[in-house]
Amino acid sequence: MKGLDLSRKFYIECGAPMLNEQFDSALPYLAVGLVGSGSECLGFDDEVSQDHDFEPAFCVFVPDEIDSKTCFELERAYSKLPRAFLGFERSTVNTGRHGVIRIGDFFEAKTGRRNGELSLSDWFSVPEYSLKEATNGEVFFDNYGLFTEIRKRLSYFPEDIRLKKLAGNLFLMGQAGRYNYSRCIERKDSAAAQMAVFEFVKSALSAIFLLNKTYAPYYKWSFCALNELKCLSELSQPLEYLISSGNSADEAENKARIIEEVCASILAQLKVTGLVKSQGGDVQTCAQTVNNLIKDISIRNLHILAAV
Repeated sequence: MKGLDLSRKFYIECGAPMLNEQFDSALPYLAVGLVGSGSECLGFDDEVSQDHDFEPAFCVFVPDEIDSKTCFELERAYSKLPRAFLGFERSTVNTGRHGVIRIGDFFEAKTGRRNGELSLSDWFSVPEYSLKEATNGEVFFDNYGLFTEIRKRLSYFPEDIRLKKLAGNLFLMGQAGRYNYSRCIERKDSAAAQMAVFEFVKSALSAIFLLNKTYAPYYKWSFCALNELKCLSELSQPLEYLISSGNSADEAENKARIIEEVCASILAQLKVTGLVKSQGGDVQTCAQTVNNLIKDISIRNLHILAAV
């Protein structure tokens, strides 16, 4: 069973009756769901995931208006919910991922801001995976609306930030993949060549998520998430090959070809989305084209790699 399904069932069968019976006065201010860290919040959990932090659990998000006494009573009632549910055991250790959580505390931990109102520098500095964790999972209900309001505020990058990040990653794709990889191969420096490939794949993945207008998750879930994207998900296999193969003469030749094909696919998508007028040119040229589309001159004039 997926963790999100387990959480939802546990809430419906055990959590909802408890909240309805014991906290009718606080209920109008609460939000409940499973959001935050953990593969189950992304839907990527499997049997391996169940070796840690996998349990029948949910989050009760409370605003600052809820007094400490009520929070304590909520925490105590939550701790008394059944320890076993559908064959799964609840942990006796509070990891901070589940249970009663202040809304402000949750978003401050993920973004540095209790209300989710990020400044320009915040958008540049908050890790993308952390923004993903602030907006992933499922909210089962939100009577007060504050939790959902902040999630909407954080739902995706402002367009100028997206374009700056996209421009920087396109530039790095050209630098690492189309330039440095071949030079490292010529020097017979296989280790450096493989590092160049890693940088290329990392930047290509970032560019793909940015073109899909969805946050990239923590790195170990990148390929799982890539396979579910609407566009360019077909690049999963060639990108995986690049980082999992060696650098013999035949492999290097094949990898150089794949790098060009990945670049071509991403350039084609840039044209489809209207970010470039022509599919011609290389990714570094297109990086500057994308950067020039940024409306805020202060962002546009920053170094092209400022957002990566």
